[in-house]
Amino acid sequence: MVIWILMVASLLMALISGVFLSFSDFVMRGLVQASGTAGAAAMVGLNRTVYRSIFMVLFMGLLLGSAALSVLALWKMDDTASYLVVAGALSYIFGVAAVTGIGNIPLNKHLDAMSERSGDMAIYWTSYAQRWTWLNHIRTASSAFAAFSWLTAATLL
Repeated sequence: MVIWILMVASLLMALISGVFLSFSDFVMRGLVQASGTAGAAAMVGLNRTVYRSIFMVLFMGLLLGSAALSVLALWKMDDTASYLVVAGALSYIFGVAAVTGIGNIPLNKHLDAMSERSGDMAIYWTSYAQRWTWLNHIRTASSAFAAFSWLTAATLL
């Protein structure tokens, strides 16, 4: 049963990582290439709609799941598998959830507050896109590491 839980959690984490990767790889580059403030306005729209998406259900569910998997790992697993599960959970908690809360969300809120003043938005957009994408690279790597760690732990059980 524990193996299946880890495999499903790995798959869901890989899905989250894939969403982050798409933003790091091509979505942000495409938005930056849009003329004027069109890219910034599109990003504001994306930021507003993400809260009512399956992505948010997975994002928050995996946060809770990471904590639960860590408890399960420390209680039921051998040393190596246990360490991998906890490492993956910590990677998600700090490298994804904390980076999102401390970095990406404040940037998003600041951009959203500027959405009516396109002159300010155009100036802010360039630095926003660079910083937001850099933070997103961290989220991509952290979630990919978590997925890999959990899948590896499942194969060791």
